[in-house]
Amino acid sequence: MPDPQTFTLQGRGLKLDTESDTKSHTQELSSTQSYKHINLSGNTLGAPACEYLGPLLSAQTSLTSIDLADIFTSRLLSEIPPALSSLLTSLLPLQNLQTIDLSDNAFGLKTQAPLVDFLKQHIPLRHLILNNNGLGPEAGAHIADALSSLADRKAKARQNDNNKEVPNLETIICGRNRLETGSMKAWSRAFTKHNHVKVVKMVQNGIRQPGIDALLRDGLKGCSELEVLDLQDNTFTHIGAEALSLILPRWNKLHELGVGDSLLGRKRGMGMLCEALRKGGNKELRVLRLQYNEINSRGVARLLTIVEEGKLPALRRVELNGNRFAEEDDGVERLRTLLEKRREDAGEEEEDEEGEWGLDEFSDLEEEDSDLEEEADDVEADADSEKEETEKKAEVILRDAEEEEGKNVALEKDKEVDVLAEKMGKMEMI
Repeated sequence: MPDPQTFTLQGRGLKLDTESDTKSHTQELSSTQSYKHINLSGNTLGAPACEYLGPLLSAQTSLTSIDLADIFTSRLLSEIPPALSSLLTSLLPLQNLQTIDLSDNAFGLKTQAPLVDFLKQHIPLRHLILNNNGLGPEAGAHIADALSSLADRKAKARQNDNNKEVPNLETIICGRNRLETGSMKAWSRAFTKHNHVKVVKMVQNGIRQPGIDALLRDGLKGCSELEVLDLQDNTFTHIGAEALSLILPRWNKLHELGVGDSLLGRKRGMGMLCEALRKGGNKELRVLRLQYNEINSRGVARLLTIVEEGKLPALRRVELNGNRFAEEDDGVERLRTLLEKRREDAGEEEEDEEGEWGLDEFSDLEEEDSDLEEEADDVEADADSEKEETEKKAEVILRDAEEEEGKNVALEKDKEVDVLAEKMGKMEMI
């Protein structure tokens, strides 16, 4: 039976170009203004159609969520900005609208402006879903900056009206968008301001080690209410692993951590992760996604030890496919048995079709490295760490030298400007 509070055209493949095209499919929107959810995904909407839809949407004052994913297929880039503007402008007055999904639409530099304007202004926004939009680092930075502006507006709205409930931005899903390292400073600023965020998913964005490091250390470190973090298919290596290991114990509400396919396992990355988990700050962690990370049997053994020690009492699902160990490895079998027992103790007797418990299927394991290769990795990691430490020391020495040089110059200038300063009196530098 259809939900009377939902209007949907989901997945019908309609090509709505004009007002007349649209009218015949939206009569219910015209006659009913009490919908809480609208789903227009999987159709293609032209600018005239969106212009017609605008007033119909703005009349839905009870609307809490809208799905606008995949609504511009086959449209020219020049068509998207006016069409998107008509839709998003009509949504701004809706004070109950907290969730918007705009996935699978092209929002590059030429088309992102209406979205940026909307995100800056829509104070009720709680959940933002932007998957596979082709943003790129520059447009991605604009989106992040818009969210920073939104945080300022939310804060101002709370100050202006203490009785007004202004929701926090709790969900940011922005995957497959080529955000890359270049946009991570902007995203770090956004997360610093939206530090009550609970769900962050930024998978497959081409973010390399410096970007991951900045995102974690400068942005997400203050998000103490984080429940889900998914950064799979970006590049961590030991640099990102170190940043993650420093911050992970702070997230004591974390339920799910996804760092698969991120080169986390080599160069002691898995060891850093395990040491962070051993601190016992993640007792609510249920799901750990570690696929395709070049993790060997030693890494699995470390994780097993932590689970056996009771440091992860809520853990029920570990994904390890695509790593470097034998399927019959003793540590793997013991981990499997332990997780299965937890499932039984929880009273979950039915078949786990959703993959919420135990280990994943091992369909793509690689051969384990030899001890010599592992030792080489450790030596390389030590060399990298020594190099990084040397570079940091060099930066400090250079900065101190520059500061000292600046002091000397300032002293010489003081002698020359004493008389002038006395004449000018006290000045305030702006």
